[in-house]
Order: sequence, then C-alpha cells, then structure tokens
Amino acid sequence: MTAPDSAPSPQPTPPVTPAPAPTRTRRARPRLPEFEPPRITPGRALAHLLGGLITLAALAYFQWTPGEWPVRLLTWVALTIIADEFDGWYGYVALLLGGLGYFSPVTPPDQWTVILPLVGGALAGVLLIKHSGGLFVLPFAAALYAGVIIGMGQFATKLDGSLTLPANEEFQRTALVALIIGLTVSAVRRIVSLILRARARRAQRDAALTA
Repeated sequence: MTAPDSAPSPQPTPPVTPAPAPTRTRRARPRLPEFEPPRITPGRALAHLLGGLITLAALAYFQWTPGEWPVRLLTWVALTIIADEFDGWYGYVALLLGGLGYFSPVTPPDQWTVILPLVGGALAGVLLIKHSGGLFVLPFAAALYAGVIIGMGQFATKLDGSLTLPANEEFQRTALVALIIGLTVSAVRRIVSLILRARARRAQRDAALTA
C-alpha cells in the first residue's frame, strides 16, 4: 500500500495586472496677482492740486474781467469739464463759478439770469454722467448736454417770446464748441490713462511669470 503523496498541489497563479502607466503631472502655472490700480503718489496728488487750482483761477479770471458773453460761456463750460478731470470737487466748484459774473463790474448780458441755470443744469448732468463711468460714458454726457441746448433753442421762444438768446446761432455754437473742447480733453486724458494701466499690467504679468 503506497503512502499518499505529501507534495502540495500546484496553486493557480493570479492574473498579473499591468502596472498603471505613470501619469504626467502638469506643472501648475503661477497664479498672477490681481492688478492693483496705481496709487496716488505725492507727485500725482501735487499735480492734481496745481492743475485744479490753475484751472479754477483761469475760469475766475474770465468770469470776472470784462468780456462778451460768448467768451464767458465758452470758458465756463470748457474749463468746468477740464477742471473735473483733476478731481470731482474741482468740477463742481467751477460749475458754481459761472455765477461769478453777477458780482463783476461788467453787467451780464440780458437773459443771462435764465441762460445760466439752464446751461448750468445741463453741465451738472455732464459731470454726473462723467463720474458714473470711464471713457464710454462721454458720448452719453455729450448727448444730454446737446439735447438740452438744442431743445432750448427750439422751445424757449414758444414758452416765452422774450427768450431769444437760446435760439441764437452764436449761443448754440459757442455752447457746443465748449462742450467739444472739454470732452476732447477728457477723452484724451482717459485714453492715456488706459494705455499706462495696460503697460503696467503687462509689466506686472511678465514679472510674475519670470519669478
């Protein structure tokens, strides 16, 4: 009688699973810091202060000294918009300086007491719209102002037959030319500011990528 075989029976080999392919890790790009608007440096603050005060002084000179009403109207509208570019409160002070002519030795022209608040209201609307946005709000400010000036010329005599100055071609031309001068200066200043900010943003991005 033979003894049973003590050798273990062969076990089935488990299936070999292929090793997972090494995953390629992507190198995380450095996160760029958010662009900060340029800070008000002492030199820039001084330039705003001097520019605003000089503009207000020039406006006060034209409103006080003897001159025809077209000169007063042109300088009042144009310099008010330009003064607003240095800081918001300069524009509102310039808006109030339009009434300085009442205290000057020269008598203001007839109907100026009516024209001044009407033009001043349109000019105040221009300043408010300018403060609500950047470059692209300027056409809306121009449309508001031009609509008021042209509308006065169309309906002033219908409301009061003595109000002939709003329909005067020289008055409307002077008021609109003053607006064009002021908003052109404002647009140029804002375009230059956008270009400088874009350059600063690009330089900051390049510095972050090379770090």
